[in-house]
Amino acid sequence: MPKRSTSKKSAAKRPATPAKGAPRFMSVAVVVSDRNQAVAWYTEKFGLDHVDDVDHWQTVGRKGVGGLLHLCQVTEFDKDGQLEPGNSGIAFTLPGDFVASCRVLEERGVAFSSPPTKYDWGWGATVRDPDGNEIYLTPAA
Repeated sequence: MPKRSTSKKSAAKRPATPAKGAPRFMSVAVVVSDRNQAVAWYTEKFGLDHVDDVDHWQTVGRKGVGGLLHLCQVTEFDKDGQLEPGNSGIAFTLPGDFVASCRVLEERGVAFSSPPTKYDWGWGATVRDPDGNEIYLTPAA
C-alpha cells in the first residue's frame, strides 16, 4: 500500500464556500407539547432569538447565524402523538466563563439534568427544556 503523505501541502482543504448545489444546514426539529410555550422558554430562559414566526413554522436560534431549532408541536402532525423526552442530540456552546454562563441559565429557571462538570477532555453540562428534551452544553472554543 502506498504511504499517506503527511505534508501540509498535500492535505485536502475544505472550500471556503460550499460547492454549487451543496446543501446548507437549515434547522433541526424539536418536538414540543406547546409551540408558544416552547418559544417563550427558548427565548426568555435559554436566551435564543425567535427567528421565524410563520404559522406553524416557528424557529429559535441566533439571528444571522445558521443552526435553527424548528419547534414542532406534536399534536399538529399526530393528535394522539406522545413526546419522547431525553437526549435530543443537540449541542450548544456557551461563550465566556462556562460555569458562570451555566449559572445565568439556572438563574433564569433552566433545569440542569447534569450540572457543569469538569471531565478529562473539558467541561460539559446538560439542560432540559419543559418537554424533557435534553440539550448538551459545552464551552465555546
